[in-house]
Amino acid sequence: MKTFKHIMVPIDFSENAPKILQSAVDVAEKFEAELTVIFVVQSFEDYSGFFVPHLPIAQFEAEIFEGAEKKMALFLEENLKTDIKHSTTILKGDVAEEITSWAKDHNVDMIIMGTHGYKGLEKILFGSVAELVVKTSPCPVLTVNPYQ
Repeated sequence: MKTFKHIMVPIDFSENAPKILQSAVDVAEKFEAELTVIFVVQSFEDYSGFFVPHLPIAQFEAEIFEGAEKKMALFLEENLKTDIKHSTTILKGDVAEEITSWAKDHNVDMIIMGTHGYKGLEKILFGSVAELVVKTSPCPVLTVNPYQ
């Protein structure tokens, strides 16, 4: 049987994120695995033609990263009620590509992610992140339906 020593859980800070994190914690505890919680900031270069920010793009991105790091710390403080060994990473780029690339580069044994995150226009434009990750992942992917 395959052992899972490094589990990644991508989160999006949606209302479903705490349930997804708890599912990942449950699996990680059973396997005594390390947990990496990641958040991917979408690249702003892709949208620079749509609006003119009041700040230079580089400064704007730096502030977004700082905000994401603070939000991650608060999210884990509120939702990670265990002493499990864990780390966090904030990435930038296409969400599905960054998840699978990071998993490959860091020898992740399993990805646990939600089937539902932010929806609406973003889903129509970009498709299902979970579906893309399942299709391109270098390791097993466990998808969790937070509504069940």
